[in-house]
Amino acid sequence: MGVLEIVLGIILIVLALLISASVLLQSGKDSQMSGVISGAADTFLGKERGSRLDKVLNKVTPILSGVFAVVSILMYLLVQ
Repeated sequence: MGVLEIVLGIILIVLALLISASVLLQSGKDSQMSGVISGAADTFLGKERGSRLDKVLNKVTPILSGVFAVVSILMYLLVQ
């Protein structure tokens, strides 16, 4: 096993953990409506912070997934 394969393997593990974390940290699509129906009141900062985090995670998750796919293909080609 070469050094490049080890480095790419470590990168894949880190990317997999980051993708898992970004997916798990996203709020569900129906969580916005449940507060309206149940009458829960949030402060303005509470609503804004959650929506900003969701926006960032919605942008980061596909980027991480794309990088993961490229590194996986690159590693497959190197192993052959």
